[in-house]
Amino acid sequence: MSFHSELSKDLKDELESLRWYHHELSRHAAEALLLSNGSDGSYLLRNSNEGPSCFALSVRAKDSVKHFHVRRVDQAYVFGFNQFPSLQEFVNHFANQPLVGSDTGTLIALKAPYPWRVEEPSIYESVRVHTAIQTGRTESDLVADAPSLGTKEGYLVKQGAVVKNWKQRWFTLQRHELKYFKDKMFEEPIRILDLRDCSAVQFDYSQDRVNCFCLVFPDRTFYLCAKTGVEADEWIKFLRWKLAQNRKGK
Repeated sequence: MSFHSELSKDLKDELESLRWYHHELSRHAAEALLLSNGSDGSYLLRNSNEGPSCFALSVRAKDSVKHFHVRRVDQAYVFGFNQFPSLQEFVNHFANQPLVGSDTGTLIALKAPYPWRVEEPSIYESVRVHTAIQTGRTESDLVADAPSLGTKEGYLVKQGAVVKNWKQRWFTLQRHELKYFKDKMFEEPIRILDLRDCSAVQFDYSQDRVNCFCLVFPDRTFYLCAKTGVEADEWIKFLRWKLAQNRKGK
């Protein structure tokens, strides 16, 4: 049974009146959609896998996508610290292009909803040649595959390689690349770390700092600190998930 079929008929009808509610869209697909065809501040509402009364607001923030909880309690919608008595009042809130602050301190202006129905050109190529290359492969060899998306960004404090001082850097994680920049407004990264070469990510207690974790590479171990233990835990879980995906060859 799909998530959507578990919703009550009244709730289905109510949500489907919202042009930017993408009911069956997964987190992976939402990121692909917003990164490829959205713009900074584009957002959409989709189902969360946490239950029939839980939803996710997926928002493009420059080159990453952030996901925020939306819960339906009785007839109301809870988003952040606000509770809206009805879907209409929830939608009216978005008409004012509200600012949303994430745990990393990033402020995102919710500029434009991304509609579930997008106009496409009715142009298709005609097949002029269609032949088979005899490779000996069968249907069982057709394995659907795609690189893992999953994006994350935020400030972390990094220990220097030679001089063991600590400096705040802006980090972005996309696909298998962890980049860090001098600051958020810089376009060129100081360095790009290829997570396919990383063997482990774990909490670190060897430094005289709290909320630290390390990334182990063949030639160096990188020491990073987050503002809070929760934020450090999120980075570790996300990076470990990336490493697991890389080991699967995705």
